[in-house]
Amino acid sequence: MVRATEWVGIAVVILLVAVVALTLIAPYFGWRVDTVRADSKDPELKVGSVVVTRPDIDKAVAIQQAALKRCRADGFQVAVAVVDRSGTVQALLRDRFAGAHTPDTAAGKAWTAVSFRTSTTDLANETQPGKPSSGIRHLPRAVMIGGGLTIEGGGKLLGGIGVSGAPGGAADEARAKAGIAAIQSDLEF
Repeated sequence: MVRATEWVGIAVVILLVAVVALTLIAPYFGWRVDTVRADSKDPELKVGSVVVTRPDIDKAVAIQQAALKRCRADGFQVAVAVVDRSGTVQALLRDRFAGAHTPDTAAGKAWTAVSFRTSTTDLANETQPGKPSSGIRHLPRAVMIGGGLTIEGGGKLLGGIGVSGAPGGAADEARAKAGIAAIQSDLEF
């Protein structure tokens, strides 16, 4: 029979192992693990907090508007979605005459790029019928059409962008790249 004091010791060991593991894997996910004092003046940091880097809403909108501007200049009516690193939509615009399907498709492309950490053009090629990864095409929310890209800055995954409505995935991807390029220097913090 295990005594209460032994359970406390086991719990402390498990907690220490969890803290060490979190500290080791945090950089892979773009998290910054800080030691924060209880009297810290930073309102964003709490004792024992994990800081996750994400693009703020202003950057998400700037990326989106730059991509939309490029699409309009090229004569395309599209939808543009920007998601954070977890795939949650942060900004979504649909041009007046873009197809009704384009907002969902743009958000799906952005989610897919972030989820698989690669462009949807590359995924479309790697998931063709007969290839080992072809089953990925059947996952809910996965959109295997070009136009979804990851947004990276400072060596970390920050989020994703999806463009839908230009004639073909390559055209969508070119406009998504233009959106990222417009503020890339602001992302390198």
